[in-house]
Amino acid sequence: MSKKDFYDILGTNKSSSPEEIKKAYRQNAIKYHPDKNPGDKAAEDKFKEAAEAYEVLSDPDKKQRYDQFGHAGVGSSAQGGNNAGGFSMDDIFSQFGDIFGGGGFGGQRGGGRRVTRGSNLRVKVKLTLEEISTGVEKKLKVPKNVSCEKCRGTGSSNGSTATCGTCRGQGQVAQIINTPLGRMQTATTCPSCRGEGQTIADKCKSCHGDGVTRGEEMVSVKIPAGVHEGIQLSVNGKGNAGPRAGVPGDLIVVIEEAAHEFLMRDGNNLYYEHHASIPDAALGASADIPTLEGKARIKIEPGTQSGKVLRLKGKGIPDINGYRRGDLLVHIQVWIPTHLTAEEKKTIEHMKESHNFKPNPSKKDKSFFDRMREYFE
Repeated sequence: MSKKDFYDILGTNKSSSPEEIKKAYRQNAIKYHPDKNPGDKAAEDKFKEAAEAYEVLSDPDKKQRYDQFGHAGVGSSAQGGNNAGGFSMDDIFSQFGDIFGGGGFGGQRGGGRRVTRGSNLRVKVKLTLEEISTGVEKKLKVPKNVSCEKCRGTGSSNGSTATCGTCRGQGQVAQIINTPLGRMQTATTCPSCRGEGQTIADKCKSCHGDGVTRGEEMVSVKIPAGVHEGIQLSVNGKGNAGPRAGVPGDLIVVIEEAAHEFLMRDGNNLYYEHHASIPDAALGASADIPTLEGKARIKIEPGTQSGKVLRLKGKGIPDINGYRRGDLLVHIQVWIPTHLTAEEKKTIEHMKESHNFKPNPSKKDKSFFDRMREYFE
């Protein structure tokens, strides 16, 4: 099942401001909040969809990739449907607690406890043109922070934590500030527990109380056909693990292109230079040229001039958005020998006297500039 458009989910569009996107998300979140719709699976799915949409559209970098490449640019691991890109309810409340004024709805969730998010990771993947043409699944061994196995990510050697005595588990403390307008109360992150609401007395010796250790994970990344050099794909939740059972960051996959032995890429089109002999160009011939699928045979018409471009429809790279496939452009170059025998020189001298060998281009013979204009159209 194809994923829904993020703008449609929130009821916004590409020109909507960050404030409008945030307002639209808050309206959807309140409407479909699980506490307001207990036991309603459809409402919970819509709540998760709205959270995933907001997670992308509220981030300028992710929004730019989504606007340009759609879902392929921000969530290559997502399979469609209502899985919300791997979001759990705890993930949503920990990341977007500010939307609800403290991590819950009606004060029933989280008590304001801040869950730390792990950092994003960035890896480079080099692809051949053949892989780019068909799409490919890559398995990457990613060094990263992983949840500590001994303490199961809690940071505590015995798995237990205590409620912070300073903030009483809220993760925030009230602060009174005197201003010219009077005394104002603000909430700041608790200095004792760093906003987590819990303290650890007996820290895990393996992770020293952080809840994470260095390790690695084999991550499978589905790369769609049509990607190009520099495009970034986001795999949700496959970055560094969050400290003390926090939310993991994302894995950003940066695409690199490996040079092809024969073909060059220009957008979705491919370019190949074929050298034809003087007899083949004059008399006509057939030739096999390389493509991403193997070989293709072209026909060189009699009298073909150097610089002629033959277009093979649909033999290029598919568009990442699935609109169309590019073409393979074959540039004919007539090969002029540089070393001739005495007999060959005598033959050419004889042909030189023929009227047919004197340059006499007709109006139908396109100029260099016309061919270049046709090539780039």
